[in-house]
Amino acid sequence: MTRAEVRTFIEQLAAANPEARSELNFVDDFTLLVSVVLSAQATDASVNRATAGLFTDAPDPAAMVALGEEKVGAHIRSIGLWRTKARNVVALSQQLLDRFGGMVPHDRTALESLPGVGRKTANVVMNIAFGDSTMAVDTHIFRLGNRTGLAPGTTPRAVEEQLVKRIPADMLRPAHHWLILQGRYVCKARKPECWRCPAFAPCQYRLKDDIRHDAPTSQA
Repeated sequence: MTRAEVRTFIEQLAAANPEARSELNFVDDFTLLVSVVLSAQATDASVNRATAGLFTDAPDPAAMVALGEEKVGAHIRSIGLWRTKARNVVALSQQLLDRFGGMVPHDRTALESLPGVGRKTANVVMNIAFGDSTMAVDTHIFRLGNRTGLAPGTTPRAVEEQLVKRIPADMLRPAHHWLILQGRYVCKARKPECWRCPAFAPCQYRLKDDIRHDAPTSQA
């Protein structure tokens, strides 16, 4: 896409979903961080079911450490990799207490030093908690960036760098939500639902016309 097409693409996603936000349930920076760590290889809905009880029992780092791995694990057993995640959640809570006064740090290097926190998680926290113009590239955004021509790249980091470079600065922060929801619900992995895409025109996907033509009768 050209720079003008990128702006149009983002504007059309925004118009279709102006109130886009994270689908994770959280009440503060700490519960956001824990939720994002738990969301790796798990759906937001499954994380929300698990954290409803977890955050009641452990709403802050001290309570999470006191709860311990076994009881944290009991809360999150329904989500993937729960044993590792339980260990990481307790460990990162302890490190927040030991190194940051129990607060989630507004610093990428510090965030990425915490157990279970990688670049994507740090980007989500910095974007939502601190209002930074970061772009967290998950499987949905990676797919969308390449499929549409918005930001081609062979790695998530390459797609991230292209998105940060190509999306207008005034749209970059909220674009994270518009793109992830577009990838999750419209530009799906197996078959994108091009017939209901709000940004159909600027999209460069070579099969988009065929898919729209073959749309289910009720959606055409």
